[in-house]
Amino acid sequence: MCGIAGYSLSPDSPVGRTLAAQALLAGIAERGADAVGYASRGSGQGITVTKLRGGASALLDEIAVPQDAVHALIHVRDYTKGRPEIVANNHPIRHGAVVGIHNGLIENDDELLERYGIEREEPETTVDSEAIFALMELRQNDPRGLAELYGALATAWLDERDSNTLFLARGVARPLWIGHVDGALFFASTRRALAIVEAALRTRLAAREVREGR
Repeated sequence: MCGIAGYSLSPDSPVGRTLAAQALLAGIAERGADAVGYASRGSGQGITVTKLRGGASALLDEIAVPQDAVHALIHVRDYTKGRPEIVANNHPIRHGAVVGIHNGLIENDDELLERYGIEREEPETTVDSEAIFALMELRQNDPRGLAELYGALATAWLDERDSNTLFLARGVARPLWIGHVDGALFFASTRRALAIVEAALRTRLAAREVREGR
């Protein structure tokens, strides 16, 4: 079990970027203790990634998202494949132009990478999640590519070739919730994480669980 969370904000949203990230991280903290990380992107800017070993407490007081950020991805890891001692195995994971986070287990990652002749971003990487983002880079984020993955997933990613979009997908066996208010969309593995965002930002979100296969 891992935890994923993040947001997509309009550039003029008054939401405090760091406060929102801290609230989401606190909301998913119990879902992973092996590694923690986040990525952010400002309007028209590149994606920055920070990763640390350990649980959410290792990052909670240090997380800092620029106020001009429009997208953020947050992850806590309870690893299944790809030892967390190797930094590249921890999330957010980069493959080419794509940076993403994943909760679940992909069973045919090595097979897919071999089928398409895709080399891993880092030679020492073995984490199964990379197959998701390698496929999305190859397929230009075509969601039909996700049907080739066997296993469980809830996932989110950013693509440096498309600075305006945050991509979200839910397969089977892993939860994904979204909540929105004017100019802001938040997502998380649990409804509780969105409730913490509501309390921290003193707002009310229209929340719903994403259906499997969306």
